[in-house]
Amino acid sequence: MSVLVDTSIWIEYLRDGNFSQKLDFFIDENLIVTNDLILAELVPFLKIRNQKKLISLLWRIKRLNLSIDWNEIIEYQYKCLKNGMNGVGIPDLIIAQNAIQNDCELFSRDNHFFLMQDILNLSILR
Repeated sequence: MSVLVDTSIWIEYLRDGNFSQKLDFFIDENLIVTNDLILAELVPFLKIRNQKKLISLLWRIKRLNLSIDWNEIIEYQYKCLKNGMNGVGIPDLIIAQNAIQNDCELFSRDNHFFLMQDILNLSILR
């Protein structure tokens, strides 16, 4: 099992230490993975705060290849809209697709993912 840790968890973890017990376990067990989209959301803010060591550690996490299937993204957005979910951003759809493609559980606080869970057959870590 691999756990794709979403930006929302990293932000809470780094800011307030929230989710530290769960995330520390996944880190210790070498279960976490990331992707370039999540790193692109995190690293610029860490650079502003001059967090070079933390950035270096994040770059060492196994990265999933982003193999974006735009037809599938369109289908995901269609399914979301059909089920009354408007406002789901393309980055969230790409992260969901990446987790599904790689058979990962997604660890997130973002409500969009919880709403997409049944619609897209997305595995969410609780």
